[in-house]
Amino acid sequence: MSRGAKRPAATRRLLRWFDRHRRALPWRRNRDPYRVWVAEVLLQQTRVAQAAPYFERFVDRFPTVEELARADREEVLKLWEGAGYYGRARRLHEAARAVVAQYGGRLPQTPEALSRLPGIGPYTAAAVATLAFDAPVVALEANGLRVAARLTLERGDLRRPVVRRRLERALAAYLPAERAGAFNEGIMELGETVCRPVAPDCPRCPLRTECRAFRELANPASVPTAQARPRRPHVVAAVVVVERNGRWLVRRRPPTGLLGGLWEFPGGKPRRGESLTAAARRELREEAGLTARELTRVGVVRHAYSHFSVELHVFQGTAAGRTRTERPDALLRWMTPPEFDRLPRPKATIKVLGLLTP
Repeated sequence: MSRGAKRPAATRRLLRWFDRHRRALPWRRNRDPYRVWVAEVLLQQTRVAQAAPYFERFVDRFPTVEELARADREEVLKLWEGAGYYGRARRLHEAARAVVAQYGGRLPQTPEALSRLPGIGPYTAAAVATLAFDAPVVALEANGLRVAARLTLERGDLRRPVVRRRLERALAAYLPAERAGAFNEGIMELGETVCRPVAPDCPRCPLRTECRAFRELANPASVPTAQARPRRPHVVAAVVVVERNGRWLVRRRPPTGLLGGLWEFPGGKPRRGESLTAAARRELREEAGLTARELTRVGVVRHAYSHFSVELHVFQGTAAGRTRTERPDALLRWMTPPEFDRLPRPKATIKVLGLLTP
């Protein structure tokens, strides 16, 4: 049986609906594979409205994969500042270099080849292949998974690979022989604007006559079944802002891992029985071999990341002595506020800056 042969009427309704109601998003201006790829990476864990300005800024500075590949990683991270999940930017940069080195600057067209690039998982590979090259594959992100779950009355945990594969197989019955990319984008658009997590607008849905949740349930929004989320760890730490001759001491995080490559003020968690002030002094001594004449508590910053939250107690003071290392390439540097402002920093550090006295 050919693709889409089982559900041709529903597929046509979806495509007509998408043609009429598709939003004018910046990454839809053309099907340039590079732009599609950047958008998909940004949209992995960011809502459309939030991602749009970051996308515009990013492709304005790096309009081609070659220019991204040539860029300094710190500049890439700075442009990504505020978008979060900085590992996405690091892997995008790494993959751009691989595309230039291995494919002459042209993204491969199949999910299999795309998935061999750094940081490109199964969904991103399928999405880029179908949206940019019209590959006949199903690409289901969070919105699409919800649409598919309601369509088929799927009660399983959407985070489980076996459930995702089951939904992909179900959607493959609707996949048209042509315009596979428009079909996948239509499913995404439907989930974003009509088949919403709460209060889905079922009367406007072009798939409502096919949808088991609409036909069989009093409340279609009860699908997918809500899954219990693990409690997020909460981290309490001290942050130390020391000044010398109009410069702050700042550090760069390791290149990989959480917030890899970003710049922040020294600090860390207190040990058992240790006060926050004592922790601030100890961290400053251990990280930089430095003491401060007097530390003043200037406030508290709270910030939530995807898997944990932080409570940063901020101390400010004047340095006494010299740092352990002050080479230009060191992980610790003295910087003026304008110099620090040009570097990529975590959102929590930007919040810390708002507490500081000039």
